[in-house]
Amino acid sequence: MEKEKNPQNIIENVLTDMPKCAACSEKMKHRDEKEYKELLTRLNRVEGQVRGIKKMVEDERYCIDILTQVSAVQSALNSFSKILLSSHIRSCVAEDIRQGKDEVIDELCATLQKMMR
Repeated sequence: MEKEKNPQNIIENVLTDMPKCAACSEKMKHRDEKEYKELLTRLNRVEGQVRGIKKMVEDERYCIDILTQVSAVQSALNSFSKILLSSHIRSCVAEDIRQGKDEVIDELCATLQKMMR
């Protein structure tokens, strides 16, 4: 199985493909406590789902049951991505545009293209 298709690597791939905040010189983003907790809660849930898929494979569960769970993980990651992207646009992108840093638009377009593959 290809690395990017391996359920154990789903979270790792999503996190490494996530754009860095363009508004920060060090490409970092401070999040308020509510957003931070919401994102971590969702990621913890996904992590648990991936561990469950691994156990299903180890237990030789039926393929369709495993695929159903993989689909649920993909949906959960998509939901996580939508929340993070929305926050990024409302904070980092908006701030950069206000400061005349139009290159953030190119970064956002490239990110959306990656996400729509």
